[in-house]
Amino acid sequence: MAKCAICEKSISHGNKLSITRSHVSNRAPRTWKANLRSVKVIENGQPKRIKVCAKCLRSGKVKRA
Repeated sequence: MAKCAICEKSISHGNKLSITRSHVSNRAPRTWKANLRSVKVIENGQPKRIKVCAKCLRSGKVKRA
């Protein structure tokens, strides 16, 4: 399973709802995938490819190589 190497964000599960959101609307299971990017970072002096979510990239938690 894909997971962010920094914040460990991964797939989350929930229900799909109709637009009307009434009590009679059918609910179906669905999954939300994290917005992961494969980036090259320098770790312990060596370049390495890791999967990082877009939120960690924007916030500057990762220094790109």
